[in-house]
Amino acid sequence: MEQKQCQILIVGAGIIGLTIARELTRRGAGDIMILEKERVLGQHASGRNSGVLHAGMYYTPDTMKAKYCVDGNRMMKEFCRKKNLTLHETGKVILATGPVEMEALYELKRRADLCGARASIIDNKKLHELEPYAADSEEALHSPDTAVIKPVEVLQALEAELIESGKVTIHYGTTFNRLGGDNQAQTSGGTIKFEKLINAAGAYADRIAHQCGLAKEYKLLPFKGTYKQLARERSFLVRSNIYPVPDLRMPFLGVHFTRSADGDILVGPTAMPAFGRENYGIFSGFDWESASILLRDAVLLFTDPVFRLNAIMEPRKYLKRVVYKGARKLLPELKPEDITDSTHVGMRPQLIHWSSRQLVMDFIVINESNSLHILNPVSPAFTTSLAFARDMADKLLGK
Repeated sequence: MEQKQCQILIVGAGIIGLTIARELTRRGAGDIMILEKERVLGQHASGRNSGVLHAGMYYTPDTMKAKYCVDGNRMMKEFCRKKNLTLHETGKVILATGPVEMEALYELKRRADLCGARASIIDNKKLHELEPYAADSEEALHSPDTAVIKPVEVLQALEAELIESGKVTIHYGTTFNRLGGDNQAQTSGGTIKFEKLINAAGAYADRIAHQCGLAKEYKLLPFKGTYKQLARERSFLVRSNIYPVPDLRMPFLGVHFTRSADGDILVGPTAMPAFGRENYGIFSGFDWESASILLRDAVLLFTDPVFRLNAIMEPRKYLKRVVYKGARKLLPELKPEDITDSTHVGMRPQLIHWSSRQLVMDFIVINESNSLHILNPVSPAFTTSLAFARDMADKLLGK
């Protein structure tokens, strides 16, 4: 790619970059260029998630996750219907199996009410009408608006709409290297001069922000999510999605059952500390940064008891028997041989506020001069994306 120029340069063709580009074109903006380091869509978080559209009950009302999740859920469903994309509106149940979990269950109900998410406390009878094989639970939480889509299918539909608009070009296999002076981006395909920059680089967004002298108080602490799945002949055990009550001190939802858009029942994910931004395999994805990430993990291991427990317990979930033991609490009729291997694995580009040693529980948006940076784009980023994009377009256009 020779030296080029554009009005708006977006780094990253994940769900955030594509939906913001779409919103900008709907506002009349043109001459938008998107850089994507991979040669096809969906190679990282946007294409590797479970496909669940979350309903908005996990997040405290003062967060961006809460602000955008309910509308984002509705808008993504409308988008899928309009484009004739896969959409399974299956709902979800969250089980509580003890007094402590009951307290957290009611906290989730409270958050749902404050955020405008539909959720209802149901008794054991109603639970088993919805999920006949679920574990007994004196009370459970039912989320009728939880749904499942095919993430890559959505990405491809967005891509097609953007290209058809004639206002957007997407350059695949093009890596953003660094910022130059005078609003110039140095890339693997040459120099690009821009008027406005949107940093939607996902797992690499913090690096770009740091180059701009921003967000240096945040450091990456990636987590790997691996899955198992139910044997096909036992998929009847799960009708929709069965979740445990999560530990609300951590930004993870625990091992659960998800009926994917392909009909597979995913069991997972784990939430184990990873050693690189693309550490999808056991040893793949290690690079020069791995030593720094390991050091951060070690510091938290000694200073944060919740992180320490997570770091000790989660790696054990590489073993089927460990996953089985946890999963059987939700599904008592589960047998060890029902758990099979899955190739599904994803990375969570989790940030930590280093001076306080606290995991960042919300998205981070920095609107600085002529650049907009979206950091910590973790779950439910896919669900929120269309609603989130409206406000990001406002920020970029100064509205």
